[in-house]
Amino acid sequence: MATQELVETQPRPEEARTKNAARRVRASGRIPAIVYGAKKDSVPVTVDPKQIGRILHSDSGHNTVFDLKVGGEQTKAMIVDWQYEPIKGTLMHIDLKRIAMDQALRVNVPVQLTGVPEGVKTQGGILEQMLREVEIECLPGDIPDQIDLDVTALVFGQVLRVSDLPHSGKIKFVTDETQPVAHITSVKEVVEAAPAEAGVEAAAAAPAEPEVIKKGKQETEEAAPEAGAKAEGGKKAEGKK
Repeated sequence: MATQELVETQPRPEEARTKNAARRVRASGRIPAIVYGAKKDSVPVTVDPKQIGRILHSDSGHNTVFDLKVGGEQTKAMIVDWQYEPIKGTLMHIDLKRIAMDQALRVNVPVQLTGVPEGVKTQGGILEQMLREVEIECLPGDIPDQIDLDVTALVFGQVLRVSDLPHSGKIKFVTDETQPVAHITSVKEVVEAAPAEAGVEAAAAAPAEPEVIKKGKQETEEAAPEAGAKAEGGKKAEGKK
């Protein structure tokens, strides 16, 4: 989706690509960015994080096509990569790509399921979405915000695939057409063992006593009578003396 928003950049020297320099850029209220593409050299710049945030949180998100001003040049661009600070969640860095409106490009677009499936309403099933985005190829101005898939007639035993998504002459699907998108699944019941059964199972599962221990006990028990007999023999010998 194209927008009329203009993102103005400020130059960032090559030597400013250090961590300390990046911190200073963020402390000033802007964030580091890099602009590349269109067979031109990459240019380090800074941008307004609030403006980039508005684009990322728009309906078309990172697929938004906007005007980008770099020095005295203005071109169409898209956000191709971005980094967030893991704790505060603030933007830290942005990659911007120059694009040509007359050249097709590949992007990932979310798949949105619409309607309540018949398998959920009358069969007690659960709708499961296996594929949440698809890769397509089209002109920048034809990129959709999302691709809607009607699941109203979906019942048990049916699988909706990429081939079932709405197709048009403006969009070419790159994702395999046989990839499953959604189906109806059943609720799996977990059967818990009764306390008595659980006790039996636990006893059965308990490890057997090692053979060496049993053998040791047996030898001890057998050795005891022998020791007693020897002791008694010793007493008799003493008596004879």
